Amino acid sequence: MNPPYGRGISDWVKKAYDTALEGTPVVCLLPARTDTKWWKEYCAKGLVHFVAGRLKFGDHKNSAPFPSAIVIFANLDARGTQ
Repeated sequence: MNPPYGRGISDWVKKAYDTALEGTPVVCLLPARTDTKWWKEYCAKGLVHFVAGRLKFGDHKNSAPFPSAIVIFANLDARGTQ
């Protein structure tokens, strides 16, 4: 899941988390915004891998202005932890 990185990202991350609670693993490419409510509420309960360096998409000359992370929601128990 690679959501739009705007204000609605929390809804996408919540959906990914809830889907994993139902038994379907979800792998997310996200901005590593560890200071946000959605990160603390959902991502911190997943398996987090920080991407080294800054991502660069397609033929764009500039890299992303923020760090990124892969967050995996899988095998969550009833408490929402792995």
